Amino acid sequence: MLDVHRLRVFRSVVASGSVQAAATNLGYTPSAVSQHLTALQRETGLTLLAKAGRGLRPTAAGHALAAEADRVLARVGAAESLIADLRTGRTGTLSIAYFASVGAAWMPHVVRSVLTGFPGVRLDLQLREHIPDSREERADLQVVVAGRGFDPGPGFTAHHLLDDPYVAVVPVGHRLAGRTETDLVDLADERWVDNDFARGWCRANLLEACTAAGFRPTFRVEAHDYRTALAFVAAGIGLTVLPALGAAHLPEGVTCVRLLRPTPTRSIHVVVHDAVEHTPAARTAVAALRDAAHSGPPLHADHALVAPDGAG
Repeated sequence: MLDVHRLRVFRSVVASGSVQAAATNLGYTPSAVSQHLTALQRETGLTLLAKAGRGLRPTAAGHALAAEADRVLARVGAAESLIADLRTGRTGTLSIAYFASVGAAWMPHVVRSVLTGFPGVRLDLQLREHIPDSREERADLQVVVAGRGFDPGPGFTAHHLLDDPYVAVVPVGHRLAGRTETDLVDLADERWVDNDFARGWCRANLLEACTAAGFRPTFRVEAHDYRTALAFVAAGIGLTVLPALGAAHLPEGVTCVRLLRPTPTRSIHVVVHDAVEHTPAARTAVAALRDAAHSGPPLHADHALVAPDGAG
């Protein structure tokens, strides 16, 4: 296998016309340059240089190798530049997976932060509700809902971002519409609109809280997403209970009420692949997620919901 460093020395000799001139240009001793040339000719089994007066000229084989060396050294230079860019986070790819309610609330801020600092980075954004079983299918960063202290698996680290309390969203004419808060048990006899098609952790968390309050909700309508459920509430069909982050943008005709005794709460984390955790782009993305999670104003008494406790 050819030594790239020896190719550089050889190319300098060809360009300079002598060992002495190449040594001066490279900052080497003439002896070191001669040793590199001898080793390169031994490795290739070719006579690459011939004496020409006080200098050297390339042989036919030397001319051919010099031309190829130019291409090789250019590619090596490009690879070295790429490595430097990757080390400083100026280029490369960063994949980020997130669930739906985080998309509109947090991801624009995250994407803007990463691309402002590292315009050469390509972002691969993935809408995903669950962590894949296969490590190869997992994103570099994934925003997930899970219990505190959950184990993301070997090779990954979880960072807690936010505890997101649930709220009840009711039509403006509802008996609870004038309140800022209510006990969860006050919703026991209401008509509920389901909003979790996946029947995942968020729904299980809500049902557990209802059980703790002594009832199980009756879902009269099952919707597939928050937006549809909110539209049903606006139409007066029933109420829905969802995390505050999911109710950050309410349609006209509805209002929200804080829930107490107990307050269902989901914990939001970002799971980071250990291989990228210390890269500048990944650190910027995590910092932007933390900023988004904790920059939202509280839920106002006029019921215009904007994610309580900094849900963003």
